[in-house]
Amino acid sequence: MAVRALQIYAGPKALTHMARNGLSPHDVHTIAAAAGGPKGLLLGQLDQFVFGDWLTQSQQPVDLIGASIGAWRMATACLADTRVGFERLEHDYIHQHYEIPPGRKSPSPEQVSETFGHTITAFYQGRETDVVSHPRYRLHVVTSRGRHLLHTEHRLGTPLGYLGAFASNAMHRKAMGAWLERVVFSSQSVSDLPFATDDYRTRQVALTQTNLRAALQASCSIPFVLQAVHNIAGAPPGAYWDGGITDYHLHLNYAAARPQGVVLYPHFQKQVIPGWLDKRLRWRHKATAFLDTVVLLAPRAEWVQTLPYGRLPDRSDFLRYGNNVGARVRAWSTVTAASLQLADEFAHWLRRPDMAQVLPL
Repeated sequence: MAVRALQIYAGPKALTHMARNGLSPHDVHTIAAAAGGPKGLLLGQLDQFVFGDWLTQSQQPVDLIGASIGAWRMATACLADTRVGFERLEHDYIHQHYEIPPGRKSPSPEQVSETFGHTITAFYQGRETDVVSHPRYRLHVVTSRGRHLLHTEHRLGTPLGYLGAFASNAMHRKAMGAWLERVVFSSQSVSDLPFATDDYRTRQVALTQTNLRAALQASCSIPFVLQAVHNIAGAPPGAYWDGGITDYHLHLNYAAARPQGVVLYPHFQKQVIPGWLDKRLRWRHKATAFLDTVVLLAPRAEWVQTLPYGRLPDRSDFLRYGNNVGARVRAWSTVTAASLQLADEFAHWLRRPDMAQVLPL
């Protein structure tokens, strides 16, 4: 008997709504997409089903929020041919390769940034208008802008700045705003965000054809792995890094901004961790009232055990497999093929909703 793959979780308001009405594509006002590197590959089949089949049955505007690989996924959802876009994203991500030079354990940040920049350019060049002017989807790309020592990238200043950010965050998440601020690049027009921003220092700027690729690269630029992206057109000057630093899993105050409807959140785990530096601070991994309207889709732990090596793809795989690209491609491709089960089970639940299968978030 096949192991069930999907577990559905819901915040209290979303649970009440689903118990009364089930879940319709008309209910969705926001879709969130987390940072997490290769773990996001697990969600490609769900993305294809949600954007290629399910949401096409409705017409309401939907806000798409993404950080790091989540930003890449949500920008892809805005392309004219969504399914082809997600298939290419999966292919391009799986086949990324950064040659490790002799005498080094990993490629340099300069090398990774240059290669990744070429990938983003090849992916979106000529299609920027599709993304930023989508008739229905409004894209929000989350980035982290450095302040003070982190205002620019520097061989000594950057490690010291991140040490300060780490210490400040350990005391209070809001205190990290002295070092890094959340900057959200929003398409079409700069107006109300689909989440409240009193939790953390935040700016919002316009996402345009001109700055789309730079904003996406910044949102994926992991400190010390890639270089920061500096001085993005139309945004405050400075160094921009991975949106996952400030908002790893987008634990945002959705309920305050949009108390009606639901936030659909395909995720690779149940926990919605606020920032990247909170990964070891387990007391910050619990659900809060921010997530009251969230419907979260995640793989079951026992199903994850059936994947290669019993775990999700991880950024450490780049080093684990080194220059043996073929072995990594095979392992990751096995995961993406298996993830079709997640989409199939979600589609089945939508046809025959069973609240016994929905757990509190």
